[in-house]
Amino acid sequence: MTANGAARPPIGVQLYTVRDALAADTPATLRRIADLGFRNVEPFGLVDKVDELAGPMAELGLAAPTTHVSFVDGGLDAALAAAVRLGVQTMIEPWLPEERWTTRADIAAIAAGLNAAARRAADHGITVGYHNHWWELELRIDGVTALEVLASELDDAVVLELDTYWCAVGGADPVAMLHTLGARVVALHIKDGPISRDAATQLPAGSGAMAFPAILAAAPAARPVLEFDLYAGDLYEGLGQGIALLQGQGATL
Repeated sequence: MTANGAARPPIGVQLYTVRDALAADTPATLRRIADLGFRNVEPFGLVDKVDELAGPMAELGLAAPTTHVSFVDGGLDAALAAAVRLGVQTMIEPWLPEERWTTRADIAAIAAGLNAAARRAADHGITVGYHNHWWELELRIDGVTALEVLASELDDAVVLELDTYWCAVGGADPVAMLHTLGARVVALHIKDGPISRDAATQLPAGSGAMAFPAILAAAPAARPVLEFDLYAGDLYEGLGQGIALLQGQGATL
């Protein structure tokens, strides 16, 4: 529950998790996702994939409240058109490379791009945000993480999706970072493992070193979104374990 008693947004799943299966058979893969109980998915590469996603998602009753789609470096019109078609509420820039985060001026330029996109997106009833990897936490400007510097440069309308695992890999405490960033964080990527850059070592949520009870408590209004970048086991079984972990902390599908 949030501070005002409202329910946490339902659990989502980042479709990058099942990218190979999606490429082979999109309708069947989405059905397996729906059969796990998911009603909310987070597409990636939205502009290229909206045509293949729209029909099956509608048939299965799947919604995409958030999506990963690149727009800071161009393509905003196409991203907005795809988001409107799929009923997306928040478009999230999935990453910008490490070399773009080395100076305060670099970060101010990223923020300016996000702020400009937010103003355009607002005309369509859409918000925009950014999703971190490890380098935005590992890189520091005057002792402050690059992600926090970004947040200080963003307009109030721009949100963040904190990838809690990459946050930890970058050397920052996800709980402390959530308290610092506050209500700007509207979604959490939930993944687990030994807190390593090696994505192949990732594990189902609740099986690794991440302290999810404290993480979830620190962001009671944020949507939890399950994801594997890589996983050696059965992806659907791993997602099922993640669902159980989140439901044990009061989240719902």
